[in-house]
Amino acid sequence: MDKKLSIYLDDSIDTPLYIQLFLQLKNLIVEGVFRPNEKLPPIRKLAQQLGVNTITVVNAYKRLESEGLAYSIVGSGTYVASSTRHEQPLQPRDETEHLRMMEKGQIQVKEDTINFASTTPTPDLFPVDSFKALINRVLDRDKGEAFGYQQVQGYQPLRQSICDYLKNFSIDVLVDDIQVISGAQQGIDIVSKALIEYGDCVFVESPTYRGALEAFKSRGAKIVEIPMQEDGIDIETLKRSLATYNPKFIYIMPNFQNPTGYSYSHEKKLEILKIAREHNAFIVEDDFLSELSFTGGHSLPLKSLDRRQVVIYIKSFSKIFMPGLRLGFMAVPESLRGRVLAAKHTSDISTSGLIQRTFDLYLRENIWMEHINYMKDKYKKRYEIFLEAVRKSFPKSVRYKAPGGGLHMWFELPPGYSDQELYARCLKRGVLITPGSLFYSEGADTGHFRMSFAAVHSEKIETGVRIVGEVLHEYLGESTAPAIQAQEYSPFL
Repeated sequence: MDKKLSIYLDDSIDTPLYIQLFLQLKNLIVEGVFRPNEKLPPIRKLAQQLGVNTITVVNAYKRLESEGLAYSIVGSGTYVASSTRHEQPLQPRDETEHLRMMEKGQIQVKEDTINFASTTPTPDLFPVDSFKALINRVLDRDKGEAFGYQQVQGYQPLRQSICDYLKNFSIDVLVDDIQVISGAQQGIDIVSKALIEYGDCVFVESPTYRGALEAFKSRGAKIVEIPMQEDGIDIETLKRSLATYNPKFIYIMPNFQNPTGYSYSHEKKLEILKIAREHNAFIVEDDFLSELSFTGGHSLPLKSLDRRQVVIYIKSFSKIFMPGLRLGFMAVPESLRGRVLAAKHTSDISTSGLIQRTFDLYLRENIWMEHINYMKDKYKKRYEIFLEAVRKSFPKSVRYKAPGGGLHMWFELPPGYSDQELYARCLKRGVLITPGSLFYSEGADTGHFRMSFAAVHSEKIETGVRIVGEVLHEYLGESTAPAIQAQEYSPFL
């Protein structure tokens, strides 16, 4: 192969080699490693380099063709199709494409745009000075060792510090249970590599995090969506689905779920653990905001209730630390350690040693808890301004539940109105929101939208919400006079 391709085929698992190759080639096409109309490696050459039969490559290429990702020319070879999603020009086809391209950095947000679509903190909240001081301490202490490869599982002192930190949330795990990762998205990818084989079934909340959906689909998983309710996933639908499907795992966000902001009740947490044990299914808990409760309550992670080792706990520090550092961890049941370790190794070998060593000091010296309290104060102020502006500006027919924490809120339009149309109208007024259809596997629901106050400074929140309120009044044909939200739900009732 002329290009340096990271392709790994494992003949010890049940997934056929040609399916493994197809999935990895598909990812390379979608990620842009192979460009539209570019010729794929010759069959015989690729087979030799991977140590497989040419039939394996032939079948993988045929699978690419059947999904519209490639085409063949007799006597010439196989080429990447010209109409793959990756190829899209910088002029988006529709509002959804515009938002996806914006999130990938292909479209830049104008400086004066009020961005309620992003959940990334504003740079002024990053703990630059304290981080700089700790980096210097690590460099003085560890010298060149700080830049060497770490254990694949992660820097051992950091893993111990994480275990100690988790005790604050009633989670008691061993050092060997901890796998350091380069952010939550990598954790989701690693779980997908470790557990999903082509055609396997995965249960997700509906709606749910878009990045998880794409990770599961990239492994060839069948996605089964279970509706979210205000106190967590719909248990009755979950039970009915389990009578039909045998999922590899159930992916959930119990605290301040993305995109709804809903949190699971204690009763539902216990019930879903019971159901998972009965059906021998793992639960993947994605926890990225549980620290950000603004009501004085303290909702513990699902992992704190796990006594039977069924929860794979993914924790990211990105949204409340510095996103560009890409740091997080997983607490993995003993039965899965080996598979997770192998998947991490094939992803990037190890997470930055310098960052791990520095964050270890953050935890050991309780600087991290100080930073959490600082972020809570800042975000609570933004949340209160945001909620009050919504109460004053939004039409009474737009329903929502005040989440009491987190970084975003979920809104329901009256029947017959479109999230895409609302998105387009707000964009024309210089405000970005997120269409709710992005958070469904097939994008079928078009009656919701999400707004996050993470990337908007306090002085701009009220202005931005007022503009969205004006657009809503105009779109819904209601009076522009502010009205107290009659349909607002009380948080955590």
